[in-house]
Amino acid sequence: MIPSLNAARRIVVKIGSALIVDPATAAPRMDWLRGVVDDISALAGRGAEVIVVSSGAIALARRQLGLGGAKLRLDEKQAAAAVGQIRLAQAWAETLGAKNLIAAQLLITLDDTEDRRRYLNARATLSTLLSLGCIPVINENDSVATAEIRYGDNDRLAARVAEMMQADILLLLSDIDGLYTADPRKNPEATHIAAVPVMTPEIEAMGGEPPPGYSSGGMKTKLMAARIATQAGCAMAIALGHRENPIAAIARGGKCTWFLAAPEGRSARKNWIAGHLAPAGTITVDDGAARALAKGSSLLPAGITAISGTFERGDPVDVVTLAGAHIARGLAAYSSPEAAILAGHRSDDFEALLGFRGRDEVIHRDDLVLF
Repeated sequence: MIPSLNAARRIVVKIGSALIVDPATAAPRMDWLRGVVDDISALAGRGAEVIVVSSGAIALARRQLGLGGAKLRLDEKQAAAAVGQIRLAQAWAETLGAKNLIAAQLLITLDDTEDRRRYLNARATLSTLLSLGCIPVINENDSVATAEIRYGDNDRLAARVAEMMQADILLLLSDIDGLYTADPRKNPEATHIAAVPVMTPEIEAMGGEPPPGYSSGGMKTKLMAARIATQAGCAMAIALGHRENPIAAIARGGKCTWFLAAPEGRSARKNWIAGHLAPAGTITVDDGAARALAKGSSLLPAGITAISGTFERGDPVDVVTLAGAHIARGLAAYSSPEAAILAGHRSDDFEALLGFRGRDEVIHRDDLVLF
């Protein structure tokens, strides 16, 4: 069943740089932005809570700083973000303020949603802002984030925010009206997909390369966002943003692709585990272990065939099959050197191998999320 935007109580709206920034003037597209705020005001007026994830800071400052190259160095991006973030916040504060709505700015890095304490702090701040009637406007904190702690795109950031805040719907306003069987820019035979009931490897494989211009994401990161959001029980839509009042158009049944929420959802803790975008390592398991995990078992060392990456006890790791399929993500009960020693062995051997007897499981089922 297609979700109803009119019935949603909490909505996250992600807006890309190509929508916010006029390429001719490198300034905010204020008329278009006022239309979006009209839509947000209508949602708030019926009692819905709205969170905005807005790109555009770097794009707004590039010309002003004389940074015209196709690709910027990390330090140039950080400098541009520091300048452009002021202009972006001003644009949102002005347009929201005209509707008597209070804009609140939050800058978030990948670390803020991967670290449990920061995750809970961010969630508490957002919850308080919503309770006070504010419209949080979130962007990645590009001015301080290093390459290792960056999302690099706001699609996945928006999905993590939707998961964190248990949103009903995530809207990705884009330069395309949804998912197609192939890239419609290259293949005139490509057909539009109106709804995706379940995220599958075949659906995820439809992501292509990002389009030229300001975008850093493209369809690939949108499908990654869909997996995060839908597994957290949040429906997601990819819709065309290059039109007046784009949110109202979706509410009226406008053309888009809906990704339906997983009916079972997940607990907040398992949502956090599943949503990790930077797992510290990978554990490869044999077919027997893969079948046992699918039935709800913990991961025992006897079924492990290989360990890659460097991780400590409690770090998130991916579990993959011998064929390379990612089947689960969980929190490791042992460090990578310890797990490598235990691989292929039974629990009776632990003390002789490590010098101590720890947990029988390398990943306990309570700390494990299946994909």
